[in-house]
Amino acid sequence: QVQLVESGGGLVQPGGSLRLSCAASGRTFSSYAMGWFRQAPGKEREFVAAISWSGGNTYYADSVKGRFTISRDNAKNTVYLQMNSLNPEDTAVYYCAADLGLGPQLEDYEYDYWGQGTQVTVPS
Repeated sequence: QVQLVESGGGLVQPGGSLRLSCAASGRTFSSYAMGWFRQAPGKEREFVAAISWSGGNTYYADSVKGRFTISRDNAKNTVYLQMNSLNPEDTAVYYCAADLGLGPQLEDYEYDYWGQGTQVTVPS
């Protein structure tokens, strides 16, 4: 079992930055990959970023590449999503997820555990 708790969401003006955190507990954190997904109102959940268990490999959606950075601190059992140059299209609930398979994957169905989500709002 893995428990995930996101934090760091909020309201930010266009062009601003936020850093999301996801604290994990349960299974050894350094043994699995992690991902971030988001879901905007009326839209399907979409992949944002993923990171391998060691942090050596990262993947990004084209829509966030160059603006968002995923990282992890295995000593703190935490994965981060640094979001810069935010725009209204980034408004969504952001979820972290754990992939206990070979990972990291870009499809949400590959992930085994999910956090409750944290709201990010960028007004237009």
